[in-house]
Amino acid sequence: MTRPATSVGYFGPAGTFTEQALLTQADYAAARREPLATIVDVLDAVDRGQVDVGFVPLENGIEGSVPITLDSLVFDFDLLIQREVVLDIHLALLANEGTKLSDIKVVASFPHALAQCRKFLHAEVSGARTVAAESTAEAARALSEHPDPSAAVIAPPSAAQTYGLAVLAEAIEDHPENQTRFVAVAASGVPRPTGHDRTSIVCFQGADRPGNLHSILGQFAARDINLTKLESRPTKRGLGDYCFVIDLEGHIGDEIVADCLRDLHASLFRVKFLGSYPAAGRQGPDRRRDADRAWREADRWIQSLRAQIEPRE
Repeated sequence: MTRPATSVGYFGPAGTFTEQALLTQADYAAARREPLATIVDVLDAVDRGQVDVGFVPLENGIEGSVPITLDSLVFDFDLLIQREVVLDIHLALLANEGTKLSDIKVVASFPHALAQCRKFLHAEVSGARTVAAESTAEAARALSEHPDPSAAVIAPPSAAQTYGLAVLAEAIEDHPENQTRFVAVAASGVPRPTGHDRTSIVCFQGADRPGNLHSILGQFAARDINLTKLESRPTKRGLGDYCFVIDLEGHIGDEIVADCLRDLHASLFRVKFLGSYPAAGRQGPDRRRDADRAWREADRWIQSLRAQIEPRE
């Protein structure tokens, strides 16, 4: 979308990591924010025009892609990624006041959060049963509204204050470098190139033939385009039928990227464009400034050369 977002739907309820990531974006934080119960609800709200932008988790550094988000964008909705946000993820074990570790028989949370804490759960509450919740914050909200002295939840530490719970343990994720990548999606619009961008596409094969993946990757290698992600997903049409989700460095506005996608579109059964958008990362602003500076210097150079063209007689 080219105009500023006036409304943003996000994977709620209040207190999710998705909300925390959203609040790092000043323009989204200033917009009307609508928490929605599921990731599909968020994407559907964007598709129906209920909100301008949807904000959802896409990928975790420990557990990989969030399947419901990725598959929904690939198969169910025609939405475009507007930006990505990477957030450090630190998880805590929360319970009602007075509950001890030795009391816990059930631990509830979003499946990805449970998976990110396997070692802690095995070491500290090995006899507890794990239960999937719609989100980390939803698990905390439910325990707050229906106290259970034998239950605990895995959620952001901030959810303890939001929902009046006690923190039994902090930083329980298996890997301290844990991060999650979130994306904002809209019904239309491609952000302008910034000099440090990412493009996401999906490549569908017409038939499963030897060398298919090699021929796809060859298009990027021939142009020295770096891939930042390559993942296969079942197409839902039959066992062994897969498509390839690819993230690459660059923007559809870059001629070399456009040329690559043109050749892929001509040779494959289908290519779905998921978006070109500013790449996240600590070096992003510096790289964008360097690219902008280099472009201005190159433009001045071109102008100085063109100024020397002799006028027509």
